[in-house]
Amino acid sequence: MTKGMGMSDAELLYDVREKTAWFTINREQRRNALSLGMIDLFFQYLDRAEADDAVRVGCITAVGDKAFCSGADLTSATADGDPLAGAAKYAELLKRMAHFSKPLVARINGHCMAGGMGFMLSCDLVYAREGVNFGTPEVNVGLFPMMIGALIFRNAGRKKALEMIYTARTYSAAEAEEMGLITRACPAETLDATVSEALRAIASKAPLALRFGRRAFAAVEGKGLEESLDYLCEELRKVASTEDAKEGMTAFVQKREPVWKGR
Repeated sequence: MTKGMGMSDAELLYDVREKTAWFTINREQRRNALSLGMIDLFFQYLDRAEADDAVRVGCITAVGDKAFCSGADLTSATADGDPLAGAAKYAELLKRMAHFSKPLVARINGHCMAGGMGFMLSCDLVYAREGVNFGTPEVNVGLFPMMIGALIFRNAGRKKALEMIYTARTYSAAEAEEMGLITRACPAETLDATVSEALRAIASKAPLALRFGRRAFAAVEGKGLEESLDYLCEELRKVASTEDAKEGMTAFVQKREPVWKGR
């Protein structure tokens, strides 16, 4: 992807184009491994995108085609004397992404491992290039994908997920799609078009409805059926009372495109 203007040396690039906030991991020389500085920038840019009414959707990707994210930069962490120095901050970032009020899409053009899986699974839609691999290799270095597991089990079947975690073998994009870890595996030549189509579609929808919906679905995660239905019914009442909902229904009757105002 194109680097943000004037930010080519930053570990995370931020750019807004066509109502989409792009978060581009920019540590290609380190296989786009996580660093504390990169995590700090993620917090900063998520806040910026959330406050920007021009942004309707976010897309997370990475420079290069070798690795989307290879996980924590263990070399750097070990040099600092604590291989888990950033674990708590990483967990906070995953929580921040879960509570982000706008849809998130991931464009995976390289291998996605360990902590990179957490970024990917925190997104609502994930499109990956055929030929990239996914995995949780933590047990190979005496660790375990603890926080990532909370997200894996929300997306993949338990038996499949545990096989991946316990054996540390890598999975192809097609296998990841079959497991439910990603939305779709795409040929390299159609990846960008597929991502762009999804981003344009999301950006054209009622922004307030999407915010209400993403927040509501996150709130009922793990709750019982009756409690979930009661909560979601109340959230629907709130959405239906917005100006956008009235505009959307009026536009439907009048057979025209709605004009969203985000209120």
